[in-house]
Amino acid sequence: MSNAKFTLPQPINEPILSYLPGSSERQALKDALNKLTGEQIEIPLIIGGKEIRTGQTAKCVMPHDHQHILATYHQATAKEVDLAVEASQKAWKSWSVMPWHERAAIFKKAAALLAGPWRMTLNAATMLNQSKNVFQAEIDSACELIDFYNFNVKFMEQIYEQQPLSAPGQWNRLEQRPLEGFVFAVTPFNFTSIAGNLPTSPAIMGNTVLWKPASSAVLSAYYLIKLFQEAGLPDGVINFIPGSGRNVGPNVLTNPLLAGVHFTGSTAVFQSMWKTIGENIAAYRGYPRIVGETGGKDFIFAHASADLDELNTALVRGAFEYQGQKCSAASRAYIPKSLWPQLKEKIRASLSTIKMGDVCDFRNFMNAVIDKAAFDNISTYIDYAKKSSDAQIIAGGKCDATKGYFIEPTVILTTDPHFKTIEEEIFGPVLTIFVYDDNKYEETLNLCNTTSPYALTGAIFARDRQAVILADRILLHAAGNFYINDKPTGAVVGQQPFGGGRASGTNDKAGSMINLLRWVSPRATKELFVPPKDYRYPFMTGE
Repeated sequence: MSNAKFTLPQPINEPILSYLPGSSERQALKDALNKLTGEQIEIPLIIGGKEIRTGQTAKCVMPHDHQHILATYHQATAKEVDLAVEASQKAWKSWSVMPWHERAAIFKKAAALLAGPWRMTLNAATMLNQSKNVFQAEIDSACELIDFYNFNVKFMEQIYEQQPLSAPGQWNRLEQRPLEGFVFAVTPFNFTSIAGNLPTSPAIMGNTVLWKPASSAVLSAYYLIKLFQEAGLPDGVINFIPGSGRNVGPNVLTNPLLAGVHFTGSTAVFQSMWKTIGENIAAYRGYPRIVGETGGKDFIFAHASADLDELNTALVRGAFEYQGQKCSAASRAYIPKSLWPQLKEKIRASLSTIKMGDVCDFRNFMNAVIDKAAFDNISTYIDYAKKSSDAQIIAGGKCDATKGYFIEPTVILTTDPHFKTIEEEIFGPVLTIFVYDDNKYEETLNLCNTTSPYALTGAIFARDRQAVILADRILLHAAGNFYINDKPTGAVVGQQPFGGGRASGTNDKAGSMINLLRWVSPRATKELFVPPKDYRYPFMTGE
């Protein structure tokens, strides 16, 4: 083992490629899209580095063309969960003691591969299987994930550098040990970067992982596990076990070796997992670390001093990029009466120009929602608003699942600040607007703060600094990521650590050192150089 003290290079955020007409990256991505569109692959489980086919299969399809099958994937059962636990513990013996800089090198290589030869494959898989346009895929499955790997290993180095004080004659040391057991990573469909970060952030810190990707996003997840293999990740460190939640989750969560859960998904599922862990708490070797990012009912709040064009752009992008299927998407807005007439016309004008369709047509701003269940759920909310006397649809509202799961960008205007669509998470292209009296700014800020159980993201638009200060104070706990004159989406690794409180999760801030600290257990060591040779203390020498 080398005696050198290694230092990782300072990370920088990955530049976003433009994909302009005539560019080399545009042609390369088109080629990757054509390749993946023209094939139908078989996706096995990968446990301990071995491919396993269970015979219980499901399909990966295009949401924007749901009859087009991209892949068939095998699903894990209780048997494969046990195999994955066994493989993880075999790998733990060497991975947990591997020098930190060697682990860092593997994930630095993963970042370099993703920035280069793997970039178009991951972007194309994300676009096709998750129905993302080229820009949304680029900032997700390429840039953000590259940033996670480059920044997280640097955060790891900084964590290890933190040491306690030492008094004369002794040396105090602190080491960060991996958790004993395995971490269960459960990832969502909407961000390939989350799918690539949740299993790797514990692994970077020396843990081994069982990874269950979302059933509606297995294609990009499969290419990620293949990327890890090419980067040199040892067998068994991350075990790939796609499958239904009811077959995988309960078998993992009740295993005595469960050391942690890294989750992004629905609030109900996370609460159910927490409950299961609580019911089995006496069976575990240690107390499992539970880290989760769940739902959101994210807001944009406008003051009368807000710039109309800036506000309109934030509303359209914040609510409708990636069909509103972001935990951070703007789904409710509070607009002063003085701005509403002009803003309404600007929103309608902007939405009338939005094109929606196949991801391979780069002119499309929007694509399809992820699957039939999402389509049916979102449609139900729109139908509810159409029938309500307290609301009206001022833009959009059409839904069509004939070929793909397409829902128009929909804006609902309500007179009820507690209307169903302004309180409940919809996770689709639906924005509900409440118009308030200009002289009730502070009162409406308090209303915004107390309307939703969630507290993930939110934004204030105002040119009046006192209005910003008041909003910042009242909305202090309403959002874990707060934006001033910007849309409430698009957190960047290393710049805006991401996560929320209340019903939105444990707020352990992905993209920062905070998250990585959850995956280690510190040990303090004191070494005394000249130990005492008599038990007596000086105060004992006299009466």
